[in-house]
Parts: sequence; C-alpha cells; structure tokens
Amino acid sequence: MARKIDTAEGRAALDAVRSATAAGEKPARTALATAVRYLLQLLDEKAPGNSVEVRVPPFGAVQVVQGPRHTRGTPPNVIEMDAATWIALATGEEEWADAVAAGRVQASGTRADLHGLLPLRP
Repeated sequence: MARKIDTAEGRAALDAVRSATAAGEKPARTALATAVRYLLQLLDEKAPGNSVEVRVPPFGAVQVVQGPRHTRGTPPNVIEMDAATWIALATGEEEWADAVAAGRVQASGTRADLHGLLPLRP
C-alpha cells in the first residue's frame, strides 16, 4: 500500500499548487502529484469502498464508495479527470455538475458521481 501523506505535507503541496496557479505558473510536478494523492487519500477516508474508481492520471487512482466490488479488469464505475480539475472539485473551487457539463470529467457507470462527496476538507 502507498505511504500515507500526512496532513501538513498534503496542505503544503496544495498551497504550493494554488500559489503557482495564481501566479500564472505551472506547479512543480512533485507538489502537484502530492496534492492530487493527498486529496484522493481524503476521498478514500471519507467514502471507503470498492464500487467506484477515481483516476487522476498520471498521479493516482483510488477505489471508493460502498457497493458491489469488482475484482478484475476495468471497474463498472469509473471517473477520470486531470489534476487541475480534481483539485478544483476536491477543494470546492468548482462544482461537480459544472465540470461534468464542461467535459472535464469523464464518468461512466450508474454510480460514477461524486456530487455528494465533494468538496473535501483538506
């Protein structure tokens, strides 16, 4: 299992990404990766389970939400987005419905909806 990111490290990475973005700069890859993984970790803590896979390539993926478990191949409920979209959704800077409508979130499956789980409280 992956190493757990502590709260201080996760918040520092999020702050670094936000600062870089606000300055019109590209965030450092290490900060972006840590921020994404930290927020995925918080989602897993908030909604543990195995029925929905949330992917933020190339940084991470997590299986969350109680329900039917899949064991092989592509899960029936998959949500995928880029790092910037994930951070905006997880921190409440963007609404789930808006990101889906704009095509920044690819979601397939009847349970592939994080509306009630976001934003997280990093």
